[in-house]
Amino acid sequence: MEWHTPSDEASGQIHSDSIAMSGKRSPHYVLREYGYRILLAQDRKQVNEQLPKADAAILHMPLHEVKDWGLRHAMHRKVPIMWWCSSEIALLSAEYCESELPLDGLLAPSMSEQEMHWALHLGAKQHMERQQWDVERRQLEGRLEERKWIDMAKGILCKLKSISEAEAYELLRKQAMNERKRMVDVAASIVKVHQLLQDQQ
Repeated sequence: MEWHTPSDEASGQIHSDSIAMSGKRSPHYVLREYGYRILLAQDRKQVNEQLPKADAAILHMPLHEVKDWGLRHAMHRKVPIMWWCSSEIALLSAEYCESELPLDGLLAPSMSEQEMHWALHLGAKQHMERQQWDVERRQLEGRLEERKWIDMAKGILCKLKSISEAEAYELLRKQAMNERKRMVDVAASIVKVHQLLQDQQ
């Protein structure tokens, strides 16, 4: 495994030992020729040590290994992930081209120095957008989860107190203000207590 960093911004590269790289078309050679500094890692432990020093990971491995790699190392540091697509790797990856993969871009041995620079630049931009999408997705999921608890609590209050949904919502809101808690926390407490009482009957 290898990691590389360019002279003014860090990047990274990893490849599978099972993939034979062909001299001047290897990621190591091409990127070094274009002024990138290489950080080497021969095993998972070294990858974990080197990853915090890199600004991007360039993977030279078949696509079916990419997803596992991304999931395994994402916890150490979130960096742009680029795929080095040599002809050998492309042949091994054909059946996985439709898979959901944590990739931000693609690099190829035939790229010129300027093409490589722009591919890395756009990959970093794509990575930032993907990170933002992940944040927004988690926020949306959180809001949906909160809405679920509040709707369940409203249903319970409507049934127990014979009130409308609007009245139940207002009751929840006032209770949350009185207890200085979030409405969703009050709603969750109501639902859990109700379920506990139902289980005991």
